[in-house]
Amino acid sequence: MMQEYRLNSYLFGGNAPYVEEMYEAYLLNPGSVPDNWKAYFDALAHLPATDGSESADIPHAPIIESFAERAKSGGFRQKASSADLDIARKQLHVQSIIAAYRNIGVRWAELSPIKLTQRPDLPDLEPASYGLSAADMDMTFSATNTYFTSAEHMTLREIVQALRQTYCGTIGAEFMHTTNPDEKRWWQQKLESVRARPTFTAEQKKGFLQSLTNAEGLERYLHTKYVGQKRFSLEGGESFIVSMDTLIESAGQAGVQEVVIGMAHRGRLNVLVNTLGKMPKTLFAEFDHTAPEDLPAGDVKYHQGFSSDVSTSGGPVHLSLAFNPSHLEIVNPVVEGSVRARMDRRGDAKGAQVLPVLVHGDAAFAGQGVVMETLAMAQTRGYYTGGTVHLVINNQIGFTTSDPRDTRSTQFCSDVVKIIEAPVLHVNGDDAEAVGWCTQLALEYRQTFHKDVVVDIVCYRKLGHNEQDTPALTQPLMYRLISQHPGSRQVYADKLLAQGLLAEGEAEEMVKAYRAAMDEGRHTKAPVLTNFQSKYAVDWSPYLGKKWTDECDTALPLPEWKRLAERLVEVPEGFNVHPLLKRVLDDRANMGRGEANVDWGMGEHMAFASLLATGYNIRLSGEDCGRGTFVHRHAVWHDQQRTTWNVGTHIPLENVTPDQGHFTVIDSLLSEEAVLGYEYGYASADPRTMTIWEAQFGDFVNGAQVVIDQFIASGEVKWGRSNGLVMMLPHGYEGQGPEHSSARIERFMQLAADNNMQICQPTSASQIFHLLRRQMMRMFRKPLVIFTPKSLLRNKDATSPIAEFTDGEFQTIIGDRKADLVADKVKRVLLCSGKVYYDLVKKREELQSGDVAIVRVEQLYPFPHKAFAAELARYKNATELVWCQDEPQNQGAWFFVQHYIYENMKARQKLAYAGRPASASPAVGYSHLHVEQLKALLEQAFGKFKSYTLSK
Repeated sequence: MMQEYRLNSYLFGGNAPYVEEMYEAYLLNPGSVPDNWKAYFDALAHLPATDGSESADIPHAPIIESFAERAKSGGFRQKASSADLDIARKQLHVQSIIAAYRNIGVRWAELSPIKLTQRPDLPDLEPASYGLSAADMDMTFSATNTYFTSAEHMTLREIVQALRQTYCGTIGAEFMHTTNPDEKRWWQQKLESVRARPTFTAEQKKGFLQSLTNAEGLERYLHTKYVGQKRFSLEGGESFIVSMDTLIESAGQAGVQEVVIGMAHRGRLNVLVNTLGKMPKTLFAEFDHTAPEDLPAGDVKYHQGFSSDVSTSGGPVHLSLAFNPSHLEIVNPVVEGSVRARMDRRGDAKGAQVLPVLVHGDAAFAGQGVVMETLAMAQTRGYYTGGTVHLVINNQIGFTTSDPRDTRSTQFCSDVVKIIEAPVLHVNGDDAEAVGWCTQLALEYRQTFHKDVVVDIVCYRKLGHNEQDTPALTQPLMYRLISQHPGSRQVYADKLLAQGLLAEGEAEEMVKAYRAAMDEGRHTKAPVLTNFQSKYAVDWSPYLGKKWTDECDTALPLPEWKRLAERLVEVPEGFNVHPLLKRVLDDRANMGRGEANVDWGMGEHMAFASLLATGYNIRLSGEDCGRGTFVHRHAVWHDQQRTTWNVGTHIPLENVTPDQGHFTVIDSLLSEEAVLGYEYGYASADPRTMTIWEAQFGDFVNGAQVVIDQFIASGEVKWGRSNGLVMMLPHGYEGQGPEHSSARIERFMQLAADNNMQICQPTSASQIFHLLRRQMMRMFRKPLVIFTPKSLLRNKDATSPIAEFTDGEFQTIIGDRKADLVADKVKRVLLCSGKVYYDLVKKREELQSGDVAIVRVEQLYPFPHKAFAAELARYKNATELVWCQDEPQNQGAWFFVQHYIYENMKARQKLAYAGRPASASPAVGYSHLHVEQLKALLEQAFGKFKSYTLSK
């Protein structure tokens, strides 16, 4: 039979009809034919065309001609018997079986430690489904497209056995959805060459057992010492610590010097102690409520972050566990941003030295939208981090959901990663060696291809969602199986004992030794490096412990102003500028020389340029921030004659001065939550980079509210994390409807306390200039929320003379210098913030109201009490104060600022409101109604005074 097969290759002329049939299937779906046939048809698709063109669309005729040419050269036999054809068909069926196991063999893998699920019926994995009989099992077939053996041929029985060992054991691999053939072959070689059965030394195996012992030991110690206290136990998923320990050791060997980890609360305490080396006695103090409370708010112990330096065989590795609230996956983009900042600091463009690790729960991984948004950034230029290793603690249950059918609509919780073609290794959590090996493979893949990869550790949750829960109420079947399971440590210890690698009682001695370490409160992770300091570490000390101040000299000397202004309008030789941009550049040249007032776009650019020249870096991202949503920025110029994506752009801010800081501008993907989280993470890792996120419209910030609430507003008071992130939110009532008017000032005001952030609404070009410079030049870092304008970007009244840039600073309050000339006559003071100021000025001129002053509040929080009181003191005879705002009464700053105003009011002064009535919608959608509301607002501001309840 062997000789007959060799003489009768399945590529002979008699098979042409059959091959044509397969080719038709290939044309409909290239993935439907075996890999070797697909490669052959792919090659045919690039045959030279007969008409002299580079290539041709190959239909049936050229296929037949190709076979004819092969027949002439002896590649095919011209005739074949029915037996020959039968052998060829069987060989093709064998290739189909191999492809089936590579594609869906994972569904027969033995992944559940508690055997919760049954193996499904999959005919594609059965030889009989292809017409292959028991007699065919000992027939020899080609195995040249597999890596099971160095021989070219195997019996069908051997092939099927090898396939089942490789793809249906305690490891289930998914990689055939990737479109890169090199990656597919890489996985096939790695898995098939050892049949997914790794070999480890006795020392390595004992290391896995030690990791399991540590993981189980901490949980049992806490369970007995702190009965009933929440800790979100890792029991049932102890092999996750095997994965973490293996990953860090492998990363060190691969040249990684920093690992940034993001994870939710499940198993977090275990990682803190057993992976990062947090002192157990420090953790116990937190349980005992004796830890120092040095933060205004603080947070629970299973949200805390930590950092340490550990030794690996490849050298020291710095570990950072990011702080994370209970919003599960929201930490994902924060970690990625922190990693990118570290990469940029090192000049590590590929991410070879910094590794992001994200730890997921099965239900959260499938259910949280921020997961998908973060994945979508993985290979983009502005957010690339060299590939992320994803580890899933797969409890096979979502919170207390009663059935997996209710947790997701996909086969696996990890299916979401297929949007970026990330490979997935599912592994049985009871097989510690398989877990360790899969982790090693994942790290090697990441370092080789610099793409995301997933290790899905299928385990179980021994206790409830927390230690006060009784899961058997809703999960009787699952928890009956769990109660019968001896635990992963015991399973592996018994395995090593049976192999003769452990002496009798040795595993129990490891348990006792760990318990003793817990009793003494000492390190269990060795060795933790206590005196190591990387040259790339960031020193935050100059920015910490500083008192708040609004004062900062941000003026720019005139010679430097003119020098930078010239650089910003220089057009490279041969660069074809768009006519509209040419007009903008001509105007900016005039502004730079002082021949025209400076507009918003130029003021912003000059702030950036001056900071870059000083050595600060700037990172600006958003959904249209290169050009600017309202076409005011033009940070990126596009040659109008460009012919490719890769060339033909010019960024003036990259060419300010030879030794300047780095300027990065990114047109982001259409995401708010993940991108804002990413930029927060970046800013948390680099105080010398002005990190800015700009919303396309201010209301788009709605989609990122979790990041604002849990990180930006409260990160400092909960975790002591300083952060200088800048948010630019276009805001203004222009009659554009509910979705494009309000950036929801009221939400930020509600979050404002403890001097946690700055909330500003500048109204002129000089103000944005000084505000941006102040953000970096003051020696402390606080988030800055800027409500930027839309119509004011081109309003001549909002432009500023050059003298306001070369002198002065950001004004938290801007008084009415015109009214100051007749201060004694002023009876009413209009207080406002933002664009409405210009409407009020116009209305005052129309009415010629000489007894009304208009004062702008440019910084809403921290409220500038001193400057505000000084401004009110100018008008000694004013008894009427009116807060004017564009926003509806229940929105905007009114309900928050009124109390600040009240604190500064004098006797006999009363306060009133002028603005739109309360509304469930941020703005009206009808233009005529918008105009009517504005008219009513102005009439209220200047009309009959209607006192509010607060008065003195």
